[in-house]
Amino acid sequence: MPKTGPLVPLLDALNDLVAWFQAAHVSGVVIGGVAASLLGRPRVTRDVDAMVFVSEAEWAGFLSLGAQFGFVPRRADAIEFAKTARVLLVQHGASGIDVDVVFGALPFEEEALARAVQVEISGIRVPLPSPEDLIIMKAVAHRPRDLADIESVMDAHPTLDIGRIRRWVREFANALEMPDIFDDTNKILNLHETHKGKK
Repeated sequence: MPKTGPLVPLLDALNDLVAWFQAAHVSGVVIGGVAASLLGRPRVTRDVDAMVFVSEAEWAGFLSLGAQFGFVPRRADAIEFAKTARVLLVQHGASGIDVDVVFGALPFEEEALARAVQVEISGIRVPLPSPEDLIIMKAVAHRPRDLADIESVMDAHPTLDIGRIRRWVREFANALEMPDIFDDTNKILNLHETHKGKK
């Protein structure tokens, strides 16, 4: 791992995050901007998002174990907040990197963990969602940055399971009663398919 440079704090946080998940014997993946940078075009991100499957009864113990790897809660009521938002807000003390750990619960999230891929960066094996599953997550988040990330991941992975993406994005759009989630993502998918067909 390089000793200097702007990526060092992020790499340090990722290294300890992976070690925390392994020590806790939990399945987890890094999502968000870091995953988009590793599976698509690199972009600046100052925090880390991850998803794990941990039962609510084990959240306090999971957080306590995280302290051994330098992760401290960003708020005093971190567990109570997680019970409402299903997100554990912590910070990696050594690097100052904020980390949001999402507690997965949905069938799609369980599938995404089972389909995780490993990407090596500076000697660290980082678990990531498959490109298709990251696109689905980004579609649901549905901010301009997320839609740009979808395009970036699709450009980097020309042979995607488009059917899986459409199926899950449609399900989320229907469940959330937000048709734009599907419509906007489908426009990107159609452009990808058209471009691919011209090659």
